[in-house]
Parts: sequence; C-alpha cells; structure tokens
Amino acid sequence: MTKLFPLVPTLFTCAIVTNTLLPSASQAQTVNAVPQPAPVFYVSGIQPVMDHGTYIHALLDQFEGRFGRNGSQFRYDGQAWFGTDYDKLWLKSEGTIGTNRQFGDGSHQALYSRALSTYFDLQAGVRVDADSGPTRTWGAIGFQGLALYFFDIETTAYFSSRGVAGRITGSYDILLTNRLILQPQVELNFYSASDAARNVGKGLSDIDAGLRLRYEGYRQFAPYIGVTYAGTFGQAAQFSRLQNERVRDLRFTFGVRSWF
Repeated sequence: MTKLFPLVPTLFTCAIVTNTLLPSASQAQTVNAVPQPAPVFYVSGIQPVMDHGTYIHALLDQFEGRFGRNGSQFRYDGQAWFGTDYDKLWLKSEGTIGTNRQFGDGSHQALYSRALSTYFDLQAGVRVDADSGPTRTWGAIGFQGLALYFFDIETTAYFSSRGVAGRITGSYDILLTNRLILQPQVELNFYSASDAARNVGKGLSDIDAGLRLRYEGYRQFAPYIGVTYAGTFGQAAQFSRLQNERVRDLRFTFGVRSWF
C-alpha cells in the first residue's frame, strides 16, 4: 500500500489533464455541427431563369459580289442588336454599289424591339434611305422572328409625309449536311406612291431574291456561292428604262456570311 501512494498524485494529474484536453460528447457534437443553409422557396415551385443578362450580336448576312453580262455589283446586308432577351436596340443596314459605281438602295434602320413571344419581336423606330440619291426618312413598325418550320421572317410598315410603304423579307436554311447549307431568300418592297428620284413605283416596286449555298467550316465565317435576281415592276420599271438600267437582272454571286 505504501508503494501505491506515490502513484496517486500522478494518476490524479493525468485525469485532470485528460478531462481538460478532451471535450465531452456534447461538446464534440457542438464543435462538429455544420450550420445548415436557410430553405429557399420559389414562386409556384418554379426556379428563376437567367434571362435578364445583356448581350450583343451582329450578323453580316450578305457581303457579296454580283456578276452579270452588263458588269458587276457589290451588295451588303447586315444587322446587329444589343440588349436583353426581352428588350433590344436593333441596327440594320443594306445597300448596293451598282455597275455605275454609285451607292444605291441604301436603307438604314434604328429600331426598339420588344419580345412578344418565344419566336417573335415587335419592332418600332426610324428608317433613313441614304445613298447617292435624295434622302428619305420614315417611321417604322413591324415584326421579326421565326415562323412555322423556322422560316426567318421580317414584315415592316413605313410611314412618312410621302405615304406608306411595306417590306417583306424571308429566308430559310436547308441543311444539306451539318455544314453545307442552301438558303433561299427574298425581299419585296411596296409603296403607296411613286418617287421617281429614287426609282420607286406605286404598288409592288421591286424584288431582290437569291439562292445561296454556303459552307460553314467555321461557323462564324462562311463563304458561299449562288445566283441572285433583282427586278423592278410597274412605274419603277419605267423609271429604270429611262435611266438605261436593267429591269430584270440575273447574276452569279459569291461572298461571305459572318456573325459574332
């Protein structure tokens, strides 16, 4: 028994140290507990969609040379927008440098666009016809989007002190392969009154159509070849004849289509 007494202080000291360094079971549970995030509740159980971001997109749909028996032409047609999925600012421009090396058919638009549905937008703004001829300014309102079977459609009405006008543009992509695409395209212009200074006739004034075959080896830069047809009708055809211009014009075309 006498030999055990010296061990008592040592054992007592170890017990105190052990009790100090090792937490109890309740303390261990408190230390190891991970705070739980607060529950999230959605309206009608529908999670939010990230559709209010701001984006920019530009498309140069036509950047091409047109070649025929009476000379060559250059034409461009492009558009760009900036905004959200619901509200956008659109800029559109097109024009042609004819065989006389003058800039014609210049049409430039600035439009506000509001989404009406998944596939169609309502657009309103201003159009300015500015080229080597006299300048004309119009108010504009119309629709743009994808119709049934993914036809790309634009229908726009224009109004000014000279009357009203309308433009219908349509195109469709036919995928021959994943990269080889055939695109028919047409643009029709209508006017309520003639304007001889700009070779515009009452009624159906002119048409611009094409059939283009492009290869998208690189999606954002696609070369193409095709044929294009440009024609004027009625009074517009008479104005063209007076200026020794062709009323019907079929041309071989090649160019590039680009977007970002």
